[in-house]
Amino acid sequence: MDLTKNKSNTPFIGIIMLDTIFPRIKGDIGNPATFNFPVRYRVVNGASPERMVIQADKNLIQPFIEAGRSLIKDGACALATSCGFLALFHRELNQALDVPVFSSSLLQVHMAQAIIKKDQKVGIITARKKSLTREHLAAIGIENYPLAIIGMEKAEEFSSVFIEGKPTLDSKKCRQEMRTTSLKLKELNPDIGAIVLECTNMPPYAKAIHDATGKLPIFDVVTMINYAYSTFKSFF
Repeated sequence: MDLTKNKSNTPFIGIIMLDTIFPRIKGDIGNPATFNFPVRYRVVNGASPERMVIQADKNLIQPFIEAGRSLIKDGACALATSCGFLALFHRELNQALDVPVFSSSLLQVHMAQAIIKKDQKVGIITARKKSLTREHLAAIGIENYPLAIIGMEKAEEFSSVFIEGKPTLDSKKCRQEMRTTSLKLKELNPDIGAIVLECTNMPPYAKAIHDATGKLPIFDVVTMINYAYSTFKSFF
């Protein structure tokens, strides 16, 4: 399945998508209106959030590679994915594909750690804490950083939509759940200096998190893809 914003020959960012049915509001990686430059999507059929997040199904590696190759053939100058848990496959994707692969917003933990004080931690808000294993962190080289991780598994609306696949979204409720979780993260870890949002469905709520946590820097998949595009656009 190919969902495309721009079908011209202009270079674009290719985004490899999980197979989902939930709404993609503006700010979500799956809504092309989120970006002010060309993006093109390719859905990996059968790659459900359950298979990627809960099962960490490595049988998905090859379908993701094939989707990436298809986007490269169409002209993608770089690739991203629609799930932060693709960090687990980062090395395989990077090795197999011939353009830069921004597999997960968690790649930005490196930058976040570099800009905070040495006695501070990077906070991570993830869709499901117990699914974000040391293996995921090690795959992108962040396993030894001082991290404070909190999950959204107890957030009813967020989990029912983005993990269980409910086809409707109460965005106001989800925003409040994200705000509550970010406040809990800050309460448990007053020494965090920046926050990285693992899940690609979280960026619509980044401002609420920023405001709730005392204006901490917030990194998410949209900030990453904007940065990725900025490294190419002057050469187009």
